[in-house]
Amino acid sequence: MDKILVDVYVPAINKNYDIYIPFKSKFYEVTKLIVHMVCELSENYFIGQDDSIICDRKSGAIYNINMSSEQLGLKNGFKLMLI
Repeated sequence: MDKILVDVYVPAINKNYDIYIPFKSKFYEVTKLIVHMVCELSENYFIGQDDSIICDRKSGAIYNINMSSEQLGLKNGFKLMLI
């Protein structure tokens, strides 16, 4: 399994997106990917910044960007939030 499907909520535009993310890549790369995908999917309604953050939607815990999705324990269906 090299990708997982996560649900990303973007409170700035009040939208959810299902996005496949790499399972083995470091989370700083995943964050850039998610920001880029949300910009495209929202037709540039959301404009990401270099300091955009991905966190757990339920707890609000910010993920360590130096760890991979695998190391963070993410699985299919995880709910994330893009701030």
